[in-house]
Amino acid sequence: MPLDAARALAAPPRTARISWAVKDVLLYHLGIGAGHPATDPGELRYTLESRLHVLPSFATVAGGGPPGVIRALSMPGVDVDLARVLHAGQSLTVHRPLPAEGSATTSDRIVAVYDKGGAALLVLRTEAADTDGPLWTCDARIHVRGEGGWGGDRGPSTRGGAPTGPPDRTLGVAVREEQALLYRLTGDRNPLHADTAFAALAGFDRPILHGLCTYGMTLKAVVDTLLDGDVTRVRSCATRFAGVVHPGETLRVRMWRGDGEVTVAVSAVDRGEAPVLTDTTVTHS
Repeated sequence: MPLDAARALAAPPRTARISWAVKDVLLYHLGIGAGHPATDPGELRYTLESRLHVLPSFATVAGGGPPGVIRALSMPGVDVDLARVLHAGQSLTVHRPLPAEGSATTSDRIVAVYDKGGAALLVLRTEAADTDGPLWTCDARIHVRGEGGWGGDRGPSTRGGAPTGPPDRTLGVAVREEQALLYRLTGDRNPLHADTAFAALAGFDRPILHGLCTYGMTLKAVVDTLLDGDVTRVRSCATRFAGVVHPGETLRVRMWRGDGEVTVAVSAVDRGEAPVLTDTTVTHS
């Protein structure tokens, strides 16, 4: 079997040295839709180096290398076809505000392999630290079609209850036609997001937006509307990717306030409010 769960779990962490500069942060922010309107002071926090604030989700692309989904496929015990892989969920914990430029050592390891019957679910954990200590911890949940059924642990359910009552804020967010082409310059060159023929191999009629792009757009919406634009208040952000987004669509972001936590649901307006992100929470100070 191409997926060897025992070998993947037993493999030692894989470390790497990464670095980033201000221009990388600016490109990431533009890739998730910052800069509209271009002269808005709130948007200039993301697009002008003299007043730059780093959205914590930049951690998912820092260093410009392949995303966690791709890195997981090169881990020992994992030998599967990229066309059968989907990013199922993502969580991020930031241990302190991210600098606009810097370097860090990252450590990747598979911390869980679950048997979902018709598929396997891998969890790749990435930890990053610099000379001052830990910076962030990311967990990428990776769904691999056709690799389940060996009788392994199904794992915990990641599905929470739907929020009740009307949302505290609702925001419409437009996805630009070229947004996937711009976002892929941050490191994720998977042709699923640009090549119609490859998208068809994965079962889609056209390229789809990167899940982590939608993730960043959503976190920005929460920061801008409920956290007074203060990126340093974010402590963590977790989500389940429930559906795809097509470039050119409009997203509806609904937010419910809690005690130190915002619950979020994202849907595609143009497809009858089809769910895009569910079980999404942002914890904050």
